[in-house]
Amino acid sequence: MDYKYYLPNETNQPVEYTTQSNAVIIIGANGSGKSKLGEWMEKRYGTTTHRVGAQRSLVFGQYIQQKSYEQATNLLLYGQENEQTNHDQRWGYDGEKYNYTATLLNDYENVLSALVALKIKEQEEYLSECRTRETAGQIHNNVPPMVTDVLQRIWKSVFLQRGIELDDAKVTAVYLKDGAKKEYKGRDMSDGERVALYLIAQALCVPKDKTIIIDEPEIHLHRSIMNRLWTAIEKERQDCLFIYITHDTQFAANHSQTKKIWVKSYDGEHWDLSEMSDSNLPEELLLNILGNRRPVLFVEGTADSYDTKFYSELYKEYYVVPCGGCSRVIAQTKAMKSNPQLHHLKCYGLIDRDFRSDYEMDKLREDDIYTIKVAEVENIFLVEELLRVVNSIMSFTDTSRIDRVKNYIISDRFGPQVNHQICNAVISELKYRLSTADIAGKNEEEVKQSLTDVYDGIVFEDVKASKERIFNESLASNDYAKVLQVFNYKTMSKSIGHFFDLKDSEYCDFVIRQLNGSNAEEIKASIVGYLPPEIGRE
Repeated sequence: MDYKYYLPNETNQPVEYTTQSNAVIIIGANGSGKSKLGEWMEKRYGTTTHRVGAQRSLVFGQYIQQKSYEQATNLLLYGQENEQTNHDQRWGYDGEKYNYTATLLNDYENVLSALVALKIKEQEEYLSECRTRETAGQIHNNVPPMVTDVLQRIWKSVFLQRGIELDDAKVTAVYLKDGAKKEYKGRDMSDGERVALYLIAQALCVPKDKTIIIDEPEIHLHRSIMNRLWTAIEKERQDCLFIYITHDTQFAANHSQTKKIWVKSYDGEHWDLSEMSDSNLPEELLLNILGNRRPVLFVEGTADSYDTKFYSELYKEYYVVPCGGCSRVIAQTKAMKSNPQLHHLKCYGLIDRDFRSDYEMDKLREDDIYTIKVAEVENIFLVEELLRVVNSIMSFTDTSRIDRVKNYIISDRFGPQVNHQICNAVISELKYRLSTADIAGKNEEEVKQSLTDVYDGIVFEDVKASKERIFNESLASNDYAKVLQVFNYKTMSKSIGHFFDLKDSEYCDFVIRQLNGSNAEEIKASIVGYLPPEIGRE
């Protein structure tokens, strides 16, 4: 089934689009004009569109006002008991105009009245059919699912430990405790329960074949239930198209098979819209990048690792994205640079030097992927310039502690491990050279030849001799900076705190905290020389 929807072009004229999914997501940053776009759709297509505003009251009384189906439905759709040609009366009048986007929707009781009216209408239609069949001497059909049955089905898929009942013009929440049924009034339900009931009832009471616009579908809903709720609602209303207006990237990404429209900007009259195309970037990441509007820096590590904390403080003007390992940094940097939707944003990759050769680092620079000037980010916490700042912050008057740290790193840590480091460096170099074989899009013979050429170009003894020279010279020279450039050992930075009367495990956190305090500029100045100058900083 195809669903139609309309969006404005550059001159605000409607353009028809179709989708085979009964959901479309409109996403953009706060202030990008998303809600105004929802207003545009509601005003232009009022007879086929129903919009649920972002600002909605969750208050309702103990008893539901009972009205005729026609009255209740008109109140739900138009804010009046008589059918209208527009939705003005649903929204507050500010003295100049009806404010479609800033008004608090206070229609919960209208929604519940519509739900009760629909329930009564369905019951009356079934009873009428039964009487007709009995008069004709025919067997009547079993009771079909009523709107309240659908309500409970959706509710149970979301709130596993709670039930809901709609009887005698009252809403009641029910649950089991010690095997006994317990209940409480609907108006005493949690915010999450009340907003879920409100949204379910809105969706079930809207007449067939409507476009239902939901502004900020995530409000008051815990993430654990939000996607279950909307998935269940969409499943029950396959006749309707749901258009979600949101800035929640996780909500958008979880609708994996849904068209997504990115609202780039709004000048007060016109929108700059773009349909999100397929990308090699994870969809949630792509959405976050679009929403941030800042240059992007892909780094190693996780959201709570030292890499991310450290770089987030040093590169405050960037959207810092932790990717895990260096291979993901490389892949995502290349993917973003090749994405036409993101061509207006600068992006860089920043990775550890590890055991990389100068040739490998030069090749990475061609894709704006840069390495720090020490083996790994943890080594930045060990550079002599930073040690001197820490020594000063701790009010030590001599440099003996710095000398002891340097001697500890070189003699106690690097020296005993140098042969193991050489071995790892050789392996890393061999892996890289083998990975340079060009086999994409080639036939079997061409692949074999490419692999043979690379293999024949590798002289193991030369690789080994080169790495031995680099590491042994660093050790023999007793050059602290050279050692940090080649020494790969992640826990070193967690072993020197005691030299400065700090706990070893707290040293890195101590340095990161200084980046937010009065010593920030000193800290930054001490390490800036180890960062790639190509990635600009404020």
